[in-house]
Amino acid sequence: MNTGVILAVVVVLGVVVGGLLIWDSIVRRRTRALREKFGPEYEQALDTYGGARKAEQELAAREKRVKSFHLHPLTPELHQRFTTAWRDVQARFVEDPARAVGEANDLVKDLMQARGYPVSDFDQRSADISVDHPHVVSHYRAARDVAVLSREGRASTEDLRRAVMHYRALFEDLLEVSPPLRRVGVR
Repeated sequence: MNTGVILAVVVVLGVVVGGLLIWDSIVRRRTRALREKFGPEYEQALDTYGGARKAEQELAAREKRVKSFHLHPLTPELHQRFTTAWRDVQARFVEDPARAVGEANDLVKDLMQARGYPVSDFDQRSADISVDHPHVVSHYRAARDVAVLSREGRASTEDLRRAVMHYRALFEDLLEVSPPLRRVGVR
């Protein structure tokens, strides 16, 4: 072989190997970023979608979908209204635990809607919530499972108590308040 051909082969191999190393670095960086952002939800997605590639595509699609929403914190007035409503739900648990679980579920949906989340079906809601609240979405799923059992008459009072606690974890995470508006030029 002549020197020119050998040199060309070495250059092409160098470019290919370099490209593969860069691609591997990009993929690893993306994986690390998704793992850090989604925490336990990343592992859930791995189990659900059967591998890193599909799971990461799903998580990236969730991020893209949620970016299109107009999410916002609550006004202090709405915050107070939701806080009062939550206290009422907890107080009602003593009299009627199953009803309290249903009301907790409805209150969480209302809170999501007030923050700007669409409230379509449960699977879509939980996927949307997982983007900004990945550490509590598992609570939401667990509470929903108990709510389904409750509607079927198969949930114990202890199950219902745990469901309310799960709903509370998500509720408290969603209960963000916007800072009061400052009046400009008013003294």
